[in-house]
Amino acid sequence: MLILTRKPEESIMIGDDVEVKVLDIHDNKVRIGISAPKDVVVHRREVYQEIRRENVEASAPRTLEGLSSVFAQKARSANNAKRNE
Repeated sequence: MLILTRKPEESIMIGDDVEVKVLDIHDNKVRIGISAPKDVVVHRREVYQEIRRENVEASAPRTLEGLSSVFAQKARSANNAKRNE
């Protein structure tokens, strides 16, 4: 793992196309901005892990009873995401 120290408004480059910039540091939080081409997918780690988990779950064989629980879980996840916005 490469460890770097940056101050607000300083950035790092990943390859030629991706820039990660420190926007602000306040209390115990760092705000970063990411500039990347549209074909580069960027997610927070927890979102990425959820997407991967859902993809694995979606590819598993399902019974009709199992499908109804998947739809119910998706609805709960969508409602939770709306509350967190």
